[in-house]
Amino acid sequence: MTSNTELIKVFEFALGQEQTGKSFFQTSLDRMGIGAARSAFERLIEEEDKHIRFITAILDNLKKGEDIDLSSASEEDSGTEDFFDARSKSEFLERCVQESMVPDVTVFNTAWLIEKDLSDYYQRMADQTEGRAKQALEMLARWEKGHERFFREFRDKLSEVYATMPWGG
Repeated sequence: MTSNTELIKVFEFALGQEQTGKSFFQTSLDRMGIGAARSAFERLIEEEDKHIRFITAILDNLKKGEDIDLSSASEEDSGTEDFFDARSKSEFLERCVQESMVPDVTVFNTAWLIEKDLSDYYQRMADQTEGRAKQALEMLARWEKGHERFFREFRDKLSEVYATMPWGG
């Protein structure tokens, strides 16, 4: 895949997926009653905004027939951040158990699936291209991998808690 038109389609699809992810996080944020979870989702929404700006800039360049500019990538380098500190993680899981917040398992699982699908997509597209487009797609894949790890960790921990919880008694 080397044509400008094909790259525009790839990045337009990516932009739509990032916007969908951001929308999901915003909707989930409205359902979160715990401060630590709200804080993490607010930070993730900010990260999605960074991804949207990064992809929009790439699309602007491609549509003008220019090369992709990666100079803003260092400030946009997201996805490796730890959205909860250790204390917040512990408090969040404890509150989930106390308040029996089963819907949060579903939210974290859905968020994990969104991030995993997007990470996989970026990597597949990177494997089919070269140059700066490849670099941009690899960066996006790396960033989404970081988000994927975050959600997988919480999904797994919450699932484990609920699987071992004594129900009804």
